[in-house]
Amino acid sequence: MNAVLRHPYYALRKNAWEQEQRPISLYETNKILTQWKKERPDLNQVHSQVLQNVQMRVDLAFKAFFRRVKAGETLGYPRFKGKGRYDSFTYPQYGFNLDGNHLHLSKIGDVRVVLHRPVEGTIKTLTIWRSSTGKWYACFSVEYDPTPAPRKETTVGIDVGLESFATLSNGEKIENLRFFRTDEKALAKAQRRLSKAEKGTPERKKAR
Repeated sequence: MNAVLRHPYYALRKNAWEQEQRPISLYETNKILTQWKKERPDLNQVHSQVLQNVQMRVDLAFKAFFRRVKAGETLGYPRFKGKGRYDSFTYPQYGFNLDGNHLHLSKIGDVRVVLHRPVEGTIKTLTIWRSSTGKWYACFSVEYDPTPAPRKETTVGIDVGLESFATLSNGEKIENLRFFRTDEKALAKAQRRLSKAEKGTPERKKAR
């Protein structure tokens, strides 16, 4: 992943801002990505769509920066993510394949994975990210038709009260939550104090 960490797109955007005070579009850098790969053979170690996604991330960061400049807000210049700070990379469309408990990553190889739950729908993108504990996770975004929850014909009315949290029209009662029962007396006392205090007085402000 070092090729991603040292992506020349950041340097190009940074130099354009510091030397010419001008932005560079994502379209411009996508056009010269092929030339960069010729000048930097190490970039060929990373799947092309992963590199394009890095460019998109940097583009979003600089767009947010220029938006703050235009609005006159306090500036936070986009920071370069050096080695050890780049914790995720994304395959937006292609370059990966999930086969059972094996995940094939282009330019990386086969990785064994533990699926937390079956993948439903059509996989669209894959993001590999590293947690703060150093573990790596594969996160899929999918497209699928959700199954609507079954409809229930019965309806229930709810009456919120003081003695119980709620009483249903079928007679069932939901007791007050434990934390509410604990603080109920203190709340009632504060409400009485608030009702007695005159508006605008320090006592009323304290009671509130």
